[in-house]
Parts: sequence; C-alpha cells; structure tokens
Amino acid sequence: MSAASSAFSLGFGERYEHALGRSFVLAAVVHLALGAVMFLGVRWQIHQAETVVVELVEALPPPPLETPKPPPKVEPRPPEVKPEPRIVKPDIALREKPKPKPKPEAKPKPKPDVNFEKRLREQVAIEQKALDEQRRERELRELLARQQAEAARQQAAARDRALAAWTDKIRAKIRSNIPTSVLEEVSGNPEAVFDVVQLSTGDVISVRMRKSSGHNRYDEAVERAILKSSPLPRPDQPNLFDRQLELRFRPLDK
Repeated sequence: MSAASSAFSLGFGERYEHALGRSFVLAAVVHLALGAVMFLGVRWQIHQAETVVVELVEALPPPPLETPKPPPKVEPRPPEVKPEPRIVKPDIALREKPKPKPKPEAKPKPKPDVNFEKRLREQVAIEQKALDEQRRERELRELLARQQAEAARQQAAARDRALAAWTDKIRAKIRSNIPTSVLEEVSGNPEAVFDVVQLSTGDVISVRMRKSSGHNRYDEAVERAILKSSPLPRPDQPNLFDRQLELRFRPLDK
C-alpha cells in the first residue's frame, strides 16, 4: 500500500472509534432520563388507599316449612229416610155435635122511681135560680155602667160650662181694652186666634197670633189688649186653671 492509503485508513479508524463512544454516552443518558421519569411517575400515582366501611347484617333465618295438613275426612252421607204417608181423616168423623146454647136469663124490670119527678123539679128550680141571679148581676153591672157614664158626662159638661165661663170672663176683659174705632173699621166678622201663656196668678208671659183676621190694625189692637189685660181673671174652680189658653176674637162678638 502506498503511504497515502495508510494515512487514510488510520484517520478513518480514529474517527469511527470516536463516534462510537459518543453514541454509548448518549444512549446511557437517555436510559437514565427514562428511568427517572418512570420512577417519578410511579411515585406520583401511589396514594393512600381509601377506607371502606362494610356493615355486616346477620342473615334472617329461613321461614319454617309448613307441615302439609291432612285432607279433611269425608263422612259418608246417611241414607235418606222417606216420611211415612200421613193419613188424613175426614172432618165429618172429628166434628162433634154442637151443644145447645143456654137461654139468656130474663133481667128483672127496674121498679119505677116514685121520687124522680120530684128530684127533676128541684134540679130545674136550682138551675133557674142560678140563671136569675146571673141575670140580676148582669143588669146591676149594666146599670152601674150607665150611671157612671152619665156621671162622667155630667162632670164633663159642668167642666166645659165652667171653662167656657172662665174664658168668657177673659175675653170680656180683653175686649174692653180694644178701641171702638178699630172695631168699627173692620168689615164683616172675621176671626183672629191667639195663643196666650200665663202664670198661676194670671200674669201674661207671651202672646202669639195663630190665625190672622185679615185686618192688621184689628190683630195688633187685640194683641195690645191682651197684654194690657194682664193679670187675667182666674177661674172659680182652681182645678180648671190652664197655663196655655186659646182665645178667639170676632169684632161683632159681645
């Protein structure tokens, strides 16, 4: 071989050995890294196992087996006994002859009551007496009622007369205080009504005209005459006194 070829082979061998050593180093590093990764992965996945609680339940005993009941005994049915035919005897042989009814005893006739009419007359007399007493009491009550009504009517009439006499005295005194000239001016005979309130002494408290005569001068003259006539005459009977009077006046009344 030439010197050039020898030099070439030596240089190539050195380069080949150098590249092979580097490959071994890289392979070792890769294996170490892979082993570290696997080791760390396994350590990361390992963790503490969870506690599992298991409750033990005692199994129930199996139900007792029922003993089969023996089949019911079937008693033999007794043979039917046919009833003997009933012999019906005719009614003619059973009936007896009717017994004769006893004759009713004759009741004794009542004896005539001799005192019946006497007792009847006495009873009628007692009832008539009671009716007469009732009639007399009724007539007496009616008579008393008529007398009381008549007495009340007479008392009312006497009261009305006494009241009218007292009212006439009052009107006469009031008319005496009405001027004659005013009476002559009124045509016709119109009526004027006044309500007068007085004391027990006859003193006039108030005068109010309820109805006008249609003539103002006559109405005013009557009102002034009422006030001028105070105190008014008192009644002869004190029980006839009334604080409120209704007085009617007409020009032609006397």
